[in-house]
Amino acid sequence: MTLFAFSCFIGVGATAIMDLWGLLRKLLFGANAPDYRLVGRWIGHMPQGRFRHDAIAAAPAKRGERLIGWAAHYATGIAFAGLLVALFGAEWTTRPTPGPALAVGIGTVVAPFFLMQPALGAGIAASRAPNPTAARLQSLITHAVFGAGLYVSARAAQWLL
Repeated sequence: MTLFAFSCFIGVGATAIMDLWGLLRKLLFGANAPDYRLVGRWIGHMPQGRFRHDAIAAAPAKRGERLIGWAAHYATGIAFAGLLVALFGAEWTTRPTPGPALAVGIGTVVAPFFLMQPALGAGIAASRAPNPTAARLQSLITHAVFGAGLYVSARAAQWLL
């Protein structure tokens, strides 16, 4: 398996595990699952030069925003998996260990804290959310689950080979 194919496999796997975590949170705790349609809306406004919104939910809907958002979500997971492989090399892909996967997964929380949340109107690290501490903690947990998913997916890739 090439490093690119490996990155795609573990990126999709880890993102799916993260999505299952979101579904489990919703079923067990009634927590809202992320709405990737709004990410698609944000991306859909970019060609008009609009990169930041006061409240993305109040912005006009864009055609295909749900598909765009979900595609961006999985593409981001693949990109972060590629970062893991780039940082820890081909050797890690042959003998995956949880430490690097968890470090990269948890490290990816920088993206929502400093890019997504401010751009969508929630402020830096969800500072404008109704309960910023809870939002930050949930982001951290979700990205830790993504990191665990990177490891589990890497082990699955080994098993499949």
